Amino acid sequence: MLPPPHRCLAFNAKQRSNEDRCKIMRAPLLQKAQRLVIKLGTGILTDQRNHPEISQMEQLVSQIAELKSAGRDVVIVSSGAVGAGMGNMKWEKRPKDLTDLQACAAVGQSRLMHTYSDLFARHGITVGQVLLTHADLKHQDRHLNARNTLIALLERQIVPIVNENDAVSYTELKFGDNDSLSALVASLIAADLLVILTTAEGLIRDFGQSNAERVSEVSKITDEIRTMAKGTTSVTATGGMTTKMDAAWIAVRSGIPMFIGPGRSKTILKDMIEGKDVGTVFLPSSRKLKGHKRWIAFFHRPSGSLVVDQGAKTALRDQGCSLLPQGVCGIDGHFKAGEVVHVRDEQGTEFAVGIVESDSNSFDEWNERHEEIVHRDNLVIL
Repeated sequence: MLPPPHRCLAFNAKQRSNEDRCKIMRAPLLQKAQRLVIKLGTGILTDQRNHPEISQMEQLVSQIAELKSAGRDVVIVSSGAVGAGMGNMKWEKRPKDLTDLQACAAVGQSRLMHTYSDLFARHGITVGQVLLTHADLKHQDRHLNARNTLIALLERQIVPIVNENDAVSYTELKFGDNDSLSALVASLIAADLLVILTTAEGLIRDFGQSNAERVSEVSKITDEIRTMAKGTTSVTATGGMTTKMDAAWIAVRSGIPMFIGPGRSKTILKDMIEGKDVGTVFLPSSRKLKGHKRWIAFFHRPSGSLVVDQGAKTALRDQGCSLLPQGVCGIDGHFKAGEVVHVRDEQGTEFAVGIVESDSNSFDEWNERHEEIVHRDNLVIL
């Protein structure tokens, strides 16, 4: 059942209908998108037995093929490997043991790619598998290599199908999710649009209540927006709407609009491109991060923190200054020179990340030389 009437959170124009107001913002963004990253969730790819649902995959592939025939480039970030493996191995619950997860992913990924290859071939489209780990995107040379591979596939009219390399990666299995991966891929290739297709109609205000309503447009990810996000009870999914908010934050700060919509609708991609009032569109931030700063902000997991005083915070945030050691009043954790660290104020609030010029053990020596600890070109205000 569809939720009751929806809401556009971008602005208020009483003289227009809600649908017309939303089209003013969403239609131009969506219609002009030429390079799309489309994330397909487990819930829209597998049936109740956790097997790949071929008829559902067929209709999704047909919709994507239509985008390709219209001249658009598409990268798919596909979940479903563990779910497909569960079905093949006759497991009803997502395994918790690492080796079982890896075995499940290995079995399921090969099955998933075989299905995609067959379905896209019916439309004369070739696909290519790209398996990534966090380390691939964190390391600068591997980061650029991953980008070059994806761009090369697109230039040859091949549809890249991306997934986390769950069969070998411990960290991604334990903490990762494909919503965030899809946002990172969109940022990596400077996509025009990130699309996340799921079992939900979009972002829902008052989820589960009689007055529930779909949010049509989000102009800013506020605390109120984040509180609307719910987790998941699916045995195959790993995130729910919470991880989609994390993905939206990465996308919009990269200057990329994001769309969340129902992946079981047979016209969802056509309706989206035409600017119809379906799903939820997150509008891109005007504070778009450039490539190097996107790499700093999104592709690392900082292990340490610099705590700065209020004067340093103001200089960094409002004046675009570099961080000098004199403004640092504390260090948390251990880090090496060249690593990315959190930058927090004295109340513990993180407001920036940056690449440090000194390791944590030699900070006192660095302080005596009065040299920059984080250069402004390597600092990102969040």
